[in-house]
Amino acid sequence: MTLAELAVEVALLGALGLVARRFGISAIPAYLLAGIILGPNDPNFIQLVKPSDVSAFVAEIGLLFLLFFLGLEFSVSRLVRSGRHVFIGGAADLVVNFGLGLLVGVAAFGFSFTAIVVAACIYVSSSAIAVKSLIDLRRLADDETDLVLAILLFEDVVIAAVLGFVATGGGSVATTAGVTAKALLFVGASLAVSRFLGGAIGRLLTRLELEFFLLAVFGFLIGMSAVAKGLDLSEAVGALMAGVVLSESGVREEIEQRFFAMRDVFAALFFFSFALTIDVGKTGNVGWMVLVALVVTLVGKLGTGILTGRLGGFSARQGLNAGAALVVHGEFTIIIAQLAAGNAALTLAQRNDVAAFAGIYVLVTATVGVVLMKESKKLGRLLLPTPAVD
Repeated sequence: MTLAELAVEVALLGALGLVARRFGISAIPAYLLAGIILGPNDPNFIQLVKPSDVSAFVAEIGLLFLLFFLGLEFSVSRLVRSGRHVFIGGAADLVVNFGLGLLVGVAAFGFSFTAIVVAACIYVSSSAIAVKSLIDLRRLADDETDLVLAILLFEDVVIAAVLGFVATGGGSVATTAGVTAKALLFVGASLAVSRFLGGAIGRLLTRLELEFFLLAVFGFLIGMSAVAKGLDLSEAVGALMAGVVLSESGVREEIEQRFFAMRDVFAALFFFSFALTIDVGKTGNVGWMVLVALVVTLVGKLGTGILTGRLGGFSARQGLNAGAALVVHGEFTIIIAQLAAGNAALTLAQRNDVAAFAGIYVLVTATVGVVLMKESKKLGRLLLPTPAVD
């Protein structure tokens, strides 16, 4: 990737991001579309940019920032406050949607590790798009939003183990069990540090001048990622846990303020770089998967919202609103596919199919999901005419 290619890339990302905002949808599909248009794969539109060591490095930094910021939103105290919504809603979401996703994966790839990767892609919703849409639609104060955030929080916990498994699993049972055990221990240790040492870390950071504060936070992020890599886990797990540790530090808001712009720039480049690997010419291989996955996602997420909403004391309409917020898929689905692309347990053909599936699936669900969120209350009044509180 040359400087000229990077300039064209950034300009197009900015333009498409503005168009996406104009229509009230997430910019993630726009960034993926930019990579497909400019990338080297079929269909041959322009082919101005090719994957390179530079694009791979930029994408890796973007991945780390995405997960670091997600970790900052997590805290042990928040997990406790969310109470039964986390465990009832999260467990139901995992069983129903991972199970439905596994059916799609088995239908496409048989009983294999690749089927589990597909199930994970379908299971996990996009925290970034869901929360941003809730803010834009002014629904943060709605009662059922607590259920949405609780389920997303549960998914954040599960995803730490999933990322490690996807990146290095698929081998022998003993190897896979070992990787999963290390991931759980790493997550548990990070949660303990966050709970008992987070305040001390925050006080230390507040004593630093701004320049050294930024260097310390960035160094901690990279260091945790390196530790995870050294434990044969994914760097993504380390980045997520770096955010978790600092979530209880008392300087979370300052970290978010200082690094927010950097996160958005590198995240845009991450999605673009991933899209460079998507060969839309292979849509014929995965088109039916995307269609089936969309159907099971709508059924699974909406059904989970209504079911867990009723169990949590909400009306059916409120449950529908919650389920609609979970339909959107984005950063995690792409991250899982990206990590799977580096796993030797998948053949080259399987990696290409998973990448194409994940990219197109995110394009579809991120668009359909946001529209569904906007119209969920109208849909609830139409489908559930029984008087209920919205």
